[in-house]
Amino acid sequence: MNANVSMIVWNEFRNDARVLKEAQTLQSAGYQVTVHALHTPGVTQERETLPCGVKIVRVARSPLWKWRKKHLAASNGQTQEKKPSGPIKKLSLKGQLLRIIARSWTHLGLLYQLVRSKPDVVHGHDVNTLPTAWLASVIARVPLVYDAHEISTDREGYASFRKIVGWVEKKLMPRAAGTITTTDIRAKFFALAYKVPRPLVLQNRPRLTQVPKNDKIRQQLGLTEGWPIAVYQGGLQQGRGLERIVDAAQQVEGAYFVFIGGGRLELPLKEQTARLGLEDKVHFIDTVSLDELPHYTASADIGVQAIENTCLNHYSTDSNKLFEYMMAGLPIVATKPPEIRKVVHQFDFGITVPPADTDALAQAIQQLVDDSELRQRYGDNAAKGGLALNWEEQEGKLVSLYENILGTSI
Repeated sequence: MNANVSMIVWNEFRNDARVLKEAQTLQSAGYQVTVHALHTPGVTQERETLPCGVKIVRVARSPLWKWRKKHLAASNGQTQEKKPSGPIKKLSLKGQLLRIIARSWTHLGLLYQLVRSKPDVVHGHDVNTLPTAWLASVIARVPLVYDAHEISTDREGYASFRKIVGWVEKKLMPRAAGTITTTDIRAKFFALAYKVPRPLVLQNRPRLTQVPKNDKIRQQLGLTEGWPIAVYQGGLQQGRGLERIVDAAQQVEGAYFVFIGGGRLELPLKEQTARLGLEDKVHFIDTVSLDELPHYTASADIGVQAIENTCLNHYSTDSNKLFEYMMAGLPIVATKPPEIRKVVHQFDFGITVPPADTDALAQAIQQLVDDSELRQRYGDNAAKGGLALNWEEQEGKLVSLYENILGTSI
């Protein structure tokens, strides 16, 4: 086939599991996939080719990155900029203007590279890439695929952008030759909100992997007690019930709690842990690579998913970690957004609790900590579910979508 697919993401494309799987699937189906992403000097390469053949072209986030890199090195001896943690500070008017200029410059760079790649399809991931992806598709005169990972009109941290996000999607989503999202609820939302055909649903499932149980977390952290390990893995961000998990750890006896990942709440969570005197029970591991993550997951005993019902995006999610816990054979304690509750109840591999009830969360975790037979039963059911709900089971839908688009467009 040898058609060129040019994807665009608004990240460095280092730990984007969903986009990587889509790119690998299309590459294996005979397409040449290039992912256009963001470049941070000293952290990422501007160009590279993955072992599977997927190419990556990165554009610097700002024309000032070289100056900032030298400034950082001169001020603190570092050549990499550490991503901030803690509450987001409001930018001054000057700061906002500089950010707009820098992002516009980056989008122009991405647009140039997209068109330069001579694509047969432009594939935009999430709304912050949609205008650039659409414009590239118009200039190159090729079809656009829009992949909406989130409902960004009602999402944590997007309140101030809600109107403009809705306007962009309303104008551009109907112009896409194909649309994709992550859950049935989100597909229904986009179809009704923007009067488009129902998007293809590709859930955030991991690839089918068989990783044996191990002691990776226990050994890395030097955990001395034989207690079960309750793990949360993913971004440490608002609205995910992470503060409640730490509060629950105060109530649960005979268990370790481990957070794997980074984000804005990393420092506040560590401060909360220290304030409650839980340093011996609650531990933190920095973000690990996608290849290593399944080994960490398999070394835990209980998976925790405590997302809160703070917005439609959270209400409609199923989340990567739900399926990652299943694949590792972990029993789960989860809150009750409908898509999550549906999967947990379908395969009977855990306990669901109300999203704003810390006591119920703690009691459910304690139940699994105390009952090893129940953990085993739920874990076995989770493993069976992982054999049914994996990326390989659904990736053919993506290939079919592309065949339909190219079959009528080229």
